[in-house]
Amino acid sequence: MTPFIDSNVLNAEQRAAAEHAPADGPLLVVAGAGTGKTLMLASRAAWLVQQGLDPQRLLLITFSRRAAAEMGRRAGLLLHRSLGLPASTPPPVLPWCGTFHSVAARLLREEAAQIGLNPGFTVLDRADAEDLMGLTRQALGLADAGLPGGRFPTPATCLAIHSRLLNTRQTLEVVLRGSFPWCLPAQAGLARLFAAFGEAKLQQQSLDFDDLLWVWWRVLQVPSMACRMAGRFGHVLVDEVQDVNALQADIVQLLKPDGVGITAVGDDAQSIYAFRGADVRHILDFPQRYPVPARVLSLQQNYRSTPDILAASNAVIALAPERFKKELWSQRPVAQRPQLVVVQDDAAQARGVAFEVLAQREAGLALKQQAVLFRAAHHSLALELELARRHIPFVKYGGLRFMEAAHVKDVLAVLRWASNPAARLAAFRCARLVPGMGPASVKRLLDHSGPLTTFKPPASAAAPFAALCSLLAGLRGEQARWPNDLTAVVDWYQPHLERLHSDARVRLGDLTQLCRLAPGYTSRERFITELTLDPPAASSAEAVPPNQDEDYLVLSTMHSAKGQEWNVVHVLNVVDGCMPADMAAGSAAEIEEERRLLYVAMTRARDALTLWVPQRFFVTQQRAYGDRHVYAPVSRFLPPAVLALFDTVEPPALDIAAQAGADPKASVAPLFDITQALRESWA
Repeated sequence: MTPFIDSNVLNAEQRAAAEHAPADGPLLVVAGAGTGKTLMLASRAAWLVQQGLDPQRLLLITFSRRAAAEMGRRAGLLLHRSLGLPASTPPPVLPWCGTFHSVAARLLREEAAQIGLNPGFTVLDRADAEDLMGLTRQALGLADAGLPGGRFPTPATCLAIHSRLLNTRQTLEVVLRGSFPWCLPAQAGLARLFAAFGEAKLQQQSLDFDDLLWVWWRVLQVPSMACRMAGRFGHVLVDEVQDVNALQADIVQLLKPDGVGITAVGDDAQSIYAFRGADVRHILDFPQRYPVPARVLSLQQNYRSTPDILAASNAVIALAPERFKKELWSQRPVAQRPQLVVVQDDAAQARGVAFEVLAQREAGLALKQQAVLFRAAHHSLALELELARRHIPFVKYGGLRFMEAAHVKDVLAVLRWASNPAARLAAFRCARLVPGMGPASVKRLLDHSGPLTTFKPPASAAAPFAALCSLLAGLRGEQARWPNDLTAVVDWYQPHLERLHSDARVRLGDLTQLCRLAPGYTSRERFITELTLDPPAASSAEAVPPNQDEDYLVLSTMHSAKGQEWNVVHVLNVVDGCMPADMAAGSAAEIEEERRLLYVAMTRARDALTLWVPQRFFVTQQRAYGDRHVYAPVSRFLPPAVLALFDTVEPPALDIAAQAGADPKASVAPLFDITQALRESWA
C-alpha cells in the first residue's frame, strides 16, 4: 500500500486532524478561513477508510449538496491513489455523504416500518408546505381573524414561525417575541393552526423539510431505535458545525453519545446564521458535551490572503469576548496594507468604488476577480445605479433585484398612480394592497369613472381604502413636496409590508434606502422615470449573464459571500448603524455575530481589501426642516488599535459635474397632437 498522502500536500495541522485516532475520543477541528478545510476533511474520510472503516459505516454530514458531492469526490480520489488502484478503476464512493435533510430522509425511509411511517411518504418542498399551511389556515377560519383588522399572518409567515419553532426547540411565545413580535396577538390561533397542519401532513403521509429533522431527532430519543440507527455508523463527521441549530446539535450528540467516533469541523469566528436558528454556543460548548472532553485542534495556516489582510482580520476577531483562540498566518509575500476610505456620503462611496473597480480592470484584473460586499441587500442600491450609468456589468448575490421586488414595486405603484390617475396597472397594484378588496372589487374600482372618494368599497375594506384615498389626495395636492411624499408612501405601506411579508424588517431596509436616494432626484417624476429606464440589473440568488457580457463585477451580501474569495474586495458602509446593523443592536449576542460577519467579509480578500466609511446618511425621520442627514462614526469593530493596521487614504478625485443632468422644468403646450401618430405607429 502506498503512503496515504504526501507530506508536502498536508501541513502539520491538517495531518494531525486527518489522522486523529477515533479511540482517542471526540475531535473538534477549528478551521480558520482559507486554511484548507476541505482537503483536511476529505483526507480524514479517506484515512478512516484506509484504517479499516467500512465506507458504508462512515457518515459525512454537510450543509449543501454541492459540498457533500465535492467532499465525497475528493475523498474517493485520495483513496484511489493511496490504495494503488489502477487508473481504469473508478474511485471508491462514500455512500453516506449528504446534507442533514437528505440523510434524515434516507434513514427514515429505511426505518419507516419500525416507526409507523409509510416508506413511500412524500417530502413536501417549501412551496408545497406553504400551500398546505394556507389550506389549513383557510379551513380553520383564520384567514379573516386573529390580529386587529384581520391581519392574521400569511401562510409564508406561519411556515417561517413553524420552522423556527421546530429547529430551535423553543416555545411558541419565545419564538414570537424574539423574531415575530407583530404576530404575538395571533399566538392562540397559530397554536391551533400548527396542530391542524401536523394532522393534515399525517393524513397525507407527508413530511416537510423541518419534519425530517424533528422526526429523526424524536426517533433517537427512543433507546432501542437510537442504538439501531446510531449503530449503523462507526464514524460521524460533521462539517460547518458552527452553523447547526439546536435540533441538529442534539442529533449529532445522539448519534455518538459517548463521543467515540465523532469529528466536528467548523469555525466559531464564521458563525453568522442566527437568523436560521444557528447558535455559536453549539461549537463553543462542543468539547464539553461528551463524557471525555473533545480534543481541539486548529487550522491556522491561511492559503488565501496576504499577511497584512490577515493581521487586520485577526485584530477584528480578537476583540470577541469568547472564542477559540487562533492566529491566522500566511507564507504569501507581504503586499499592500488594507485601506480605509472615508467619503462624504453613499453617493460619493458609489462613485469611488466604481472608479477603483475600473482602475483595477485597466490594470489587468478582470471584474470577476473583484467583489463588493455589504451587510444588507439595500446597501448596494446607490452603487447599482452608478454601475448601470457607467455600463459596468455586474451580478448580485443575496437579496432581490430592487425593481423586481414586490415591496419596491408596490411603493413605486403608489407614486405612479398619484402622478398619473389614468395609470391602470398602478391602480390595480395599489388596490390589491387594500385588505378586503377582492378581484371583483378591484375591477369595479378600475371601471369607476368618478372621484375615488365616491367609490364604495366592501365594508371590510372601508377603513384601509379611506387611508389610501387620503394618501393619494395628499400626494396630488399643492402641499406635496419631494422627497417627503416618498416618505409618506412608505409610512402608509409599512403595515401592509408587515401583513404581507415574513421578512418585513429586511424589506423595510430596502425602502429606507430608496428614501436615501430620493433627494438626489429633483422631482417625483424624474425619480420614477430614471429608476424605470435604468434600473439596477442585479440577480437574486443565482448568477445570470449580465447583459450577456463575458466579464462582470460581483456584488454580494456578506452572508452570501461566505465560502467565496476574490483578489480585490470592497466592503461598503463600515459604520455603526450598518456594521453592526441597527436591527442587530438588541443584545450582546447579536453584536458579536455582527463582528463575525465583518470578519467573514474581510477574509474573502486575497490581495487587496478596502473598507468604505461614508460620513453621513439620509434619514426619513427628519421630515420638516434642516439637514435630513445623520452623521455616522466608523464601526465600533475598528477601534484605534485596529485602525492602525489600515492605511487611511483619500478617496479618488472624481469629476462629478458630468453626473448631473439637466432638470426638465415646467411643461409647455403641445405644438401638435401626437395621439393620432402614436395610434398609427401601433396599428
